[in-house]
Amino acid sequence: MYRVIEMYGDYEPWWFIEGWEEDVISSKKFDKYYDALKYYKSCWFKLEKKIPLYKSRGDLMTIFWNPEDKRWCDECDEYLQQYHSLALLEDGQIIPDEKFRPGYEKQTGLEIHRTCRIKKDGTTF
Repeated sequence: MYRVIEMYGDYEPWWFIEGWEEDVISSKKFDKYYDALKYYKSCWFKLEKKIPLYKSRGDLMTIFWNPEDKRWCDECDEYLQQYHSLALLEDGQIIPDEKFRPGYEKQTGLEIHRTCRIKKDGTTF
């Protein structure tokens, strides 16, 4: 089964940090890979029109961001960049190598790698 998810939060989707599912704001399931890929592409183009800064990977995961869209983290004592993320997953995991799309690897800006170092349970990583 394939799933295209859109997320909004501090983390890039490829990190799969514990609790990443809490950042999912939409999800759609597909039985066929090419149906999921077609939907991923349509979502990608919609986000790219609204948020022109992005980093897209061949494993069909992309982050879009606006440098002004940050939230204050009391625990970190700093502002964290917020990302709109899009991912196509197979059985809840990164797609296998045979479905990798190197032509999708592109970006329009350099993302800021400032993420909260405090997990939701209060420990640091």
